[in-house]
Amino acid sequence: MNRFLAFLENRFMPFAGKLAAQRHLGAIKDGIILAMPLIIIGSMFLILGYLPIPGYEEFMARIFGDHWLDKLLYPVDATFNMMGLVAAFGIAYRLAERYKIDAVTAGTLSLSAFLLATPFNIPFIPNGATEAVSVAGGIPVALMGSKGLFVAMLIALFSTEVYRFILKKDIVIKMPDGVPPAVSKSFVALIPGAVIIASVWIVRLVVEYFGITSIHDLVGIILGKPLGLLGGTLIGSIIAMGLIQLLWSAGLHGMNIVNGVMSPIWLSATGENMEAFKAGKEIPNIFTQQFFEIFVNVGGSGATIGLVIAMLIWAKSKQMKQLGKLAGGPGVFMINEPLIFGMPIVMNPLLIIPFFLAPIANVIMTYYAMDWGLVAKPAGIAIPWTTPPLIGGYLATGGHISGAIMQLINIVVGFFLYLPFFKMWDKMKLAEEKQSETPETENN
Repeated sequence: MNRFLAFLENRFMPFAGKLAAQRHLGAIKDGIILAMPLIIIGSMFLILGYLPIPGYEEFMARIFGDHWLDKLLYPVDATFNMMGLVAAFGIAYRLAERYKIDAVTAGTLSLSAFLLATPFNIPFIPNGATEAVSVAGGIPVALMGSKGLFVAMLIALFSTEVYRFILKKDIVIKMPDGVPPAVSKSFVALIPGAVIIASVWIVRLVVEYFGITSIHDLVGIILGKPLGLLGGTLIGSIIAMGLIQLLWSAGLHGMNIVNGVMSPIWLSATGENMEAFKAGKEIPNIFTQQFFEIFVNVGGSGATIGLVIAMLIWAKSKQMKQLGKLAGGPGVFMINEPLIFGMPIVMNPLLIIPFFLAPIANVIMTYYAMDWGLVAKPAGIAIPWTTPPLIGGYLATGGHISGAIMQLINIVVGFFLYLPFFKMWDKMKLAEEKQSETPETENN
């Protein structure tokens, strides 16, 4: 165990620190976070549209008409299905901030390039027709959402790097003194903007020349499939979760770091599940953002809600009793930094073991329960990650009680995994307290 701690301190922590500071991964994470409020708001309307209450649909139809569901879900297209569009701006904006260049201009150029990469036509079925026709001039909502996330991410990084490079080389149009700053900035953006737009335009023409529908399809073939296989498999998910826990054990925010790579994959799977749920079809994906946030990390990274329960029931030392009370409230809302840094779990050879085992056990158990049809799969409803246990599982599966039961099972398993290690840690703390009290007793 000492060798393991030495490895964490001397080898892993420096590498993980560099990874956490990597500007492109940080920009991707922060840029996608800009879309999260919209995703959650859209999911709320999705919940309202599919409340699992007997007679609910008939009640809504009587009040709002037969097409009440279509109207209720209008905000979903304007929020959830705009995550790619927002990410195209947000990632470029955050990366430009790190470079200390004009972030608004960088975001605007990225947004324009993203739209250029997207074919402006949508399938439409005319009245009386049996087949869809392509209508030019319509922005396809599907490519503005999760399906366009990979392209948005790549174009945001590319356009901002080009913009920075041209600014660095000072190949810009400069206006004379006295010109308003807003006007001057717009002329500075002309040359880099032209280079970015022309580059994406040429790539689109080349892609279409070789018979590929769009840049989105090309990226899906080259990048999306391999990454999707990694993030969409049990082994890949276990590796991702193990890396998250390893980073946390070294004192770094593992989920934030790994999310820079995995969020586009998991959010794309969330979008596919949402479309299937809306259409009443079979849910295709198990591994989504909500799978990890709601079912795996119950109580926060490391599935520490089981540890909190163990502390509240079994703690003998004053430190652990007090910490258990302080960590209980935040733990219910999936916030566990008081435990990770207050117990601490970071660099703690005893508690690192269940900290690794509990979430990985949850990944395996939840996966097979969903794969075998015992538990409903995540329905693509992006509920807030702070939703309390049981409620979160119920809502994330589209109103299936099996989701709440699965969360409860994961909590119980986590409790028994943490309990023996916590008892040893609590015993050590109790001994420390008794030892510190002995001199005072002797002096009295």
